[in-house]
Amino acid sequence: MSCSAAAVVYVHGLWMPGVEAALLGRRLRAERGYRMHVFHYRSRSEPVAHIVAALRQMVERIDAPQVHLLGHSLGGLIILRLLQRYSLRQAGRVLFLGTPCGGSRAAQQLGRWPFGRRMLGQAACEELLEYRARRWDIARELGIIAGTTPLGLGHLLLTFREANDGTIAVSETGLSGARSVLRLPVTHSGMLLSARVATEAGNFFEHGRFGP
Repeated sequence: MSCSAAAVVYVHGLWMPGVEAALLGRRLRAERGYRMHVFHYRSRSEPVAHIVAALRQMVERIDAPQVHLLGHSLGGLIILRLLQRYSLRQAGRVLFLGTPCGGSRAAQQLGRWPFGRRMLGQAACEELLEYRARRWDIARELGIIAGTTPLGLGHLLLTFREANDGTIAVSETGLSGARSVLRLPVTHSGMLLSARVATEAGNFFEHGRFGP
């Protein structure tokens, strides 16, 4: 793979195929000249260690001066594991979209039942069903975008009593050590279709901050 400009690697979330970020990728290309590479994995059948190893191989094959990492939901936790385990040769920033860094009460509720754990799959169970204190102590700048429009499947599992994107509470997206955090009026899946999210992603990748 090659690209003369900086590249972006998108890591999708649970139950997603990757094509859901096609519009986001087109906007990043049009606004910033970034070429977005989509990393596909099987969240329901693959362990995190295998996913992370495959992601590292993909990133290493990209010929670009910078490779930024973009994770939606569970994809952000996959990126976190990647950078905890491996050193990448390319520089770049990291952006999480609706990533449950502090755990997911919706996933924990679903995981109470055997059929729910089967629905979540191996990777999500590894990352979301056991409490794990996380912090960002990696030498790359991290930005976090959290949604505040409360429409989503999470409301079928529990009652949120705080700001949320319909699946993940804003408080669940927090991670100590992040450089910049932004709340936007988008849903968990809708953030991938948002023009504002695309613009702010470009701002962060280019400047290390949100805003113009």
